[in-house]
Amino acid sequence: MISARTLLASALLAFAMTPNASAWQSAPQGCNDTMHDDFDFWVGEWNVYAPDDGPYQGHNSITRAQGGCLITERWRGASGSTGESMNFYDPLVGAWRQVWVSPGNFIDYTGGLNADGAMELTGEIHNTGNGVRAPFRGVWTLQDDGSVRQHFQQQGSDGSWSDWFVGIYVRQETDPRAAEAAAARGE
Repeated sequence: MISARTLLASALLAFAMTPNASAWQSAPQGCNDTMHDDFDFWVGEWNVYAPDDGPYQGHNSITRAQGGCLITERWRGASGSTGESMNFYDPLVGAWRQVWVSPGNFIDYTGGLNADGAMELTGEIHNTGNGVRAPFRGVWTLQDDGSVRQHFQQQGSDGSWSDWFVGIYVRQETDPRAAEAAAARGE
């Protein structure tokens, strides 16, 4: 049988081996520098439509996490497609970086705000089904009405760029077509 003295000695030893108590009590500082705010215009709950009042394309939930150091994306397309991304200012390269993962594609690209204030990233896409890799770029532009235009392009083997996806992000809480979007989601 274990004595009370043995239990007390074990507890004191365990406490002595733990890191300084103040290390557990103080939270690390988040990412508060101005460059960490560059992509905040994309944070929110969005209904996404094709351009020119086109049909509903899907829903995207964009949230800040990890003390403002990370922006996460969760996409659910109208056709059932899904995907997620991690977006962050990478201090190791001095640029914004997005890593997108879906059942069909993996995208990794970097960049930052362009001269017009849009987020512009360039890198590479990898199609997980056929193994094809290609140069890829994306631009997120805040519109005057508060919507965000997302424009992705992939470079072909001949060097030409073609649209991969173009979507207009409308905040759910102010979306005049919200009922249409909800019906498309089966709500």
